[in-house]
Amino acid sequence: MIGQCQAMLTRLFAAGFFLFAVPFAGHAQGLGVLQSDILVVDADRLFTETELGQKIAAELEQERDALIARNRELEAKLESEEQALTELRPETTPQEFRELADTFDTKVQTIRAESERRARDLERKSNQARLRFMQTVEPVLVEIMQDAGATVIMDGRGILLRAGAIDITDTAIVRIDNRLSSKGPDVPTDEAPHSDPGAPALGEADAETGTTELAPKD
Repeated sequence: MIGQCQAMLTRLFAAGFFLFAVPFAGHAQGLGVLQSDILVVDADRLFTETELGQKIAAELEQERDALIARNRELEAKLESEEQALTELRPETTPQEFRELADTFDTKVQTIRAESERRARDLERKSNQARLRFMQTVEPVLVEIMQDAGATVIMDGRGILLRAGAIDITDTAIVRIDNRLSSKGPDVPTDEAPHSDPGAPALGEADAETGTTELAPKD
């Protein structure tokens, strides 16, 4: 079930059409939220403007800076080795120089492949961190949805025109900061991310509409 939930979240988030849907027997009374059946949220702003998202982004930026510094250091070393190899050319036979050059070329290709792998790993880690962030803030979004008596929260990035939908991004940012500002950044390792055990249970997603049914609480 955890694997199915993660796959579903990945598809929705990557498509820029992340939303929640909850069946309600009746509308709840709003608590500082305008009443509407349809709510809209900017998922990018949630990540970039909440304290939790900023903490995660800062940690990822540190890793990115470290990777850039590593690549520059390796580049400087390779340039030095290449210069030293060039200076050896007059002192070696063509066969000896060819062997040295081949060895150096192999080393360069290996380092390049490793650097590209590290860059891909960091990109994947960044994507997983955003998914975990959305899983972490999901209970806050569900709470706002219940307060507004809404049945759907849609990601505004995937909507060109809308009428009658209430944008809850600012409200969500305030509530997330109040609820989760003390929570440390949950930046994933190379292991597959796990669902937040405190989040509402997720059911099967509708592949055509992108609607996710959330199991109602008893």
